[in-house]
Amino acid sequence: MRLVQRFRIPALTAALGSLLLVQPSAAADRLTFTLPLFEEQFSLDLTRAYTAQELIDSNPDLQELDRAGSGAVQRLMEALLTAPLPQTTGDIVNQSLGHPLFEQALIAASELVQVTGIPVDTSGRMLADALAAAYRDDEPHLLGLLRHVPGEEITLNLEVLAFYANRLRRNQDDARALVQQTTAATPVSAEVMAGLDSGWSRDHRSVAVAHRVRPLEVTVIAPKRSSNGRLVVISHGLWDEPASFEGWAHLLAAHGFAVLLPRHPGSDAEQQRALLQGEQPPPSSEELRLRPMDVTALIDAVAAGQLLSEFRLDTDAVAVVGHSWGATSALQLSGLQTTSRKLAVRCLDPNDPDRNLSWLLQCSWLDGADQGSLADPRVRTAVVVSPPLRLLFDESSGPAMHAKVLLVSGTRDWVVPSDPEAVVPLRNGQPMANGHRIVLASGGDHFNLWAPIDAEEPPVLAPLILAWINEQLEVTDSFRFSSGGWGNERVPLLDITPKL
Repeated sequence: MRLVQRFRIPALTAALGSLLLVQPSAAADRLTFTLPLFEEQFSLDLTRAYTAQELIDSNPDLQELDRAGSGAVQRLMEALLTAPLPQTTGDIVNQSLGHPLFEQALIAASELVQVTGIPVDTSGRMLADALAAAYRDDEPHLLGLLRHVPGEEITLNLEVLAFYANRLRRNQDDARALVQQTTAATPVSAEVMAGLDSGWSRDHRSVAVAHRVRPLEVTVIAPKRSSNGRLVVISHGLWDEPASFEGWAHLLAAHGFAVLLPRHPGSDAEQQRALLQGEQPPPSSEELRLRPMDVTALIDAVAAGQLLSEFRLDTDAVAVVGHSWGATSALQLSGLQTTSRKLAVRCLDPNDPDRNLSWLLQCSWLDGADQGSLADPRVRTAVVVSPPLRLLFDESSGPAMHAKVLLVSGTRDWVVPSDPEAVVPLRNGQPMANGHRIVLASGGDHFNLWAPIDAEEPPVLAPLILAWINEQLEVTDSFRFSSGGWGNERVPLLDITPKL
């Protein structure tokens, strides 16, 4: 899920959407800063301030602070308030109006930016109007936007950023403690990694599917040597693409697996590019249903001989691997039931102690959550890396899951943090802890566990994925999860399941 890495709307610009009103009002004339480490506020005059220096000149205390810091306050304000906004910002906001993902971003930011004198409206309409006015008046930056926001007084409470940072740290504390209590797996041997660079072939295919207007684009990674008759499907995350995970497929194919990597067109990298150009809205909740259907359609195509017919694959026992949203899709296919119950209750509270960045995405699924139970009994096992899952799934459906799942989470993942999205759902006694396993990647984050095609380092998780699938699909191979030897020297991997 490239939710933050490449989604470049400035955070404060999005936050201002939480200020928007239902009825027109005069523009706010005061801007108040609450800064971390200071016990006072700085009130600034917006009516005559067009530059960072003019803002500082409107407050004697801020002038003194700027002098004491040798101009540091001015540099901060210039970077924060007068840096140009991307030209496409207005188009992006207009495309996102009323979209659940955008509304969740505004709710999350509502504590950071507050306005007195207006009722709150998170539709984004007045934000779009304020942006248009700022560009019209040749003020294409955050200060210009602030000067056109209706209301009486705007408060930027930057101390909230410290609160968010502390909450994120707490959401990773349990995982870090579990790592300290567990011995890392032995690093993988060179013998297992043999063939990573040459034991596979690569092709691209298009497959017509009933649920999409256009054919599904698929990257096919096939074994060059003997096939073991098994099929693996790898599902990418939000705003990503198959190439980010081909390293996993290369090792699997070198050991005899045929691998398919579909491009999910409603939420892939191309969709993100269109969004950032102001041409499309964010992905709809319908993608929650369509993504697992993409995988099922590919299994159907293999079973019908439309794909990989030369390998005589067993389509009654398939493995699915996914990252981020792709991992959520793998859980759906594994038999975990989706529900809107928790989404409806917890998505409106920006101060929820378990709230994390992945909740922006999960909460955008509310409208489609009750149609997301799409189990495919042919999926016998899954490896799910960094899945957003806490709010979407009904844990009571765990014992009925037909597939055994390996969940992998990074201890430094600030997009999908380990504690609320991995450790808590698999705690001892929880219904989801029904023979599944959880491995923590010490130092792993949301982006360094990928396996892109052009990576300089061997893929961290590929041996682990291979070992798990070998064991669960009963492949004739001595390299198995229970035997160990799937670890990594650079990013230690630890099976913490017995510690839960």
